[in-house]
Amino acid sequence: MSRLTRLRTALGFPPIHDQGRWQPVTSGTGSTGTLPYLVSGSGEPLLYLPGLTTTHRLPTGTDRVFQLSQVAPYTREREVWWVNRRTGIGDGVTLSGLARDYAEFVAHRLDPPVDVLGLSTGGSVALWLAAEHPDLVRRLVIVSAAHRLSPLGRAAQRVTAESTRCGKTRISSCAMFVPLGATPRSRTLLGALGFVLGSVPSGRGDDDMVATLEAEDAADVEGRLGDITAPTLLVAGDHDGYFDRSQYEHTAATIPDCELVLLPGKGHLPTHTPAVSAPVLEFLADRHRR
Repeated sequence: MSRLTRLRTALGFPPIHDQGRWQPVTSGTGSTGTLPYLVSGSGEPLLYLPGLTTTHRLPTGTDRVFQLSQVAPYTREREVWWVNRRTGIGDGVTLSGLARDYAEFVAHRLDPPVDVLGLSTGGSVALWLAAEHPDLVRRLVIVSAAHRLSPLGRAAQRVTAESTRCGKTRISSCAMFVPLGATPRSRTLLGALGFVLGSVPSGRGDDDMVATLEAEDAADVEGRLGDITAPTLLVAGDHDGYFDRSQYEHTAATIPDCELVLLPGKGHLPTHTPAVSAPVLEFLADRHRR
């Protein structure tokens, strides 16, 4: 047993019983890459769209441990399909296009409609998926994402993308970390931490990450929120830098059937903390919701 396997076992993560790369079947522009996926847990399928990743390849090493930690609370009751964006997406990709890739994945690999949980950038894509392919989504959970990025979020992601293209990984990671905080002090400290970590958070210039950043920067799904028919739960911190409180409230108010859980004093939230996982699991367990 490898050290990594022992670490995953010690942390209580269930084994990965399937992993691979799935290629979209349509011939749409740029649909030549593959969607990497991991499957863990047992029970009813839950499609999990992760936040921004430094690469769209299958996660390895500590990155795999981190991604598994995000889905761990849900694998006790659900078979979680962790599915990343397509590799080789190229410049000019849109969140709508990424959602179409996921729609094909659901239609060909799962038994739709399915429950969907999207985190941060994955949540932004999940909103497009539910709006443009409503027949595929039964219940929708969005964590730390709204109809579009805040001004701070857009500025941070533009600096991250431009710095990554130029190979300035310390500046890239600094910009990426700043909006994670809930206060000016915490944002300053997190920015400094990102600078010290260098390429660890932002990678070394992967084109897929940069293209995803630029796609999210340009996207605004506000006009399609009314098309979401799935019961929806939106969980967020009310001091998030990537999306502000007013955006969360507007997104929740515009989706026809949406419950908003705002956590006071919190910034950009992950999915594995009890404050997030508890309401999510309760929402997904409610059989009266479709």
